[in-house]
Amino acid sequence: MRNAFLLLVGVALSALLLGLEVIPGACIADAVPRLIDRNGIMTHPQFRTKLEAVGFGVFIPFFFVTSGMELDLRAVLGGGAASLSPVPVFLLALLLVRGLPAALYRSSVGSRGAVAAGLLQATSLPFLVAAADIGVELGELRPATGAALVLAGLLSVLMFPLLALTLLRDGENPAETE
Repeated sequence: MRNAFLLLVGVALSALLLGLEVIPGACIADAVPRLIDRNGIMTHPQFRTKLEAVGFGVFIPFFFVTSGMELDLRAVLGGGAASLSPVPVFLLALLLVRGLPAALYRSSVGSRGAVAAGLLQATSLPFLVAAADIGVELGELRPATGAALVLAGLLSVLMFPLLALTLLRDGENPAETE
């Protein structure tokens, strides 16, 4: 575990010093132990479980807290309705681009299941945060547009899973739950 964390810190620090994105570096740091020890012989039997526990318990929440701190709500709310208007457009785009392919599942899981799968597939925040940051940094996105994109991602994380679970729960057969 210590070596895995040392590798993660080393790769992240190297990426930071070289001016590269840290997220791909973290992916490389995850891939290296898998390549070295494919069968799990050299590591502890619970190595992957422990690593995932730390990742989901520490690093993922840290990412979301950092993303929330960087969200420029003033840029979105300060411009009035014009600055907020891209948010529903971005939410619709998420549903179309990421959720619509779930229609392919309809024959396997039914219409209700396909819609729920589409809502869950349309949930996106980490990619949108990274895309908005890069777009604003390169000058291709205005800060208000980048913030609206992140806000749409945040709303997708809050709303789409809730809608999917509600849809699935409403579709349960009472005879099956008894």
